Amino acid sequence: MSVSVIKAHSVFKQVTTALSPMTILQDVSLEVEQGESIALVGVSGAGKSTLMTLLAGLDVPTAGEIELLGHNLTTLNDEQRAQLRSESIGFVFQNFLLLPTLTALENVTLPCLIQNNDIDIERGKHLLSVVGLQGRETHLPSQLSGGEQQRVALARAFMIKPKILFADEPTGNLDQQTATMIIELLFELNRNSGTTLVLVTHDDALAARCDRVMRLDNGVLKTASHRQSTKEDRHG
Repeated sequence: MSVSVIKAHSVFKQVTTALSPMTILQDVSLEVEQGESIALVGVSGAGKSTLMTLLAGLDVPTAGEIELLGHNLTTLNDEQRAQLRSESIGFVFQNFLLLPTLTALENVTLPCLIQNNDIDIERGKHLLSVVGLQGRETHLPSQLSGGEQQRVALARAFMIKPKILFADEPTGNLDQQTATMIIELLFELNRNSGTTLVLVTHDDALAARCDRVMRLDNGVLKTASHRQSTKEDRHG
């Protein structure tokens, strides 16, 4: 039986500008099932990143409702949404967002501190090994390449064993070879852990590897096409 981990119903998002209110998202409805991989695509300014921030509980819609892991985000306060994110949600961003004064291992285990949990050094080392950075545990971000920093960010995202991973243009700042490696890691971690994956991307090849592609056009969800293949083919 499939379980929906994300539900959005008639979501609108407006922002106030100097001239007039601007609608970024209008009447967006969708559902994402546990373990699914979803690509949010569209031209720059279509509303992809805005939708992702709403689905992840980083912001609230102007109208409509969003349910994340059974919680109605519109009824939670900022602190409750933050707690839900810290316990169950992983993030990977285009700009890595590593703390420059922390080593690779310290960056990976940072979610333990945020949750006030004991720091699981062994899991942190294991995740760095999984992403190919064994032996680089004590390196600072400034001592790592862009691709290596993104791999640290990936390891950090999986530190809490997230139920959902949101990735916003995770390969945007990387060369093609490194981007391909990061993509393979994303889907490998998704497959091995059963984590639901929500990707914002301009990369059609990356989007095509997801279970579904959701296309936004001027804030309107136009299509939600399914990939016609088995999971073995998709991730193989």
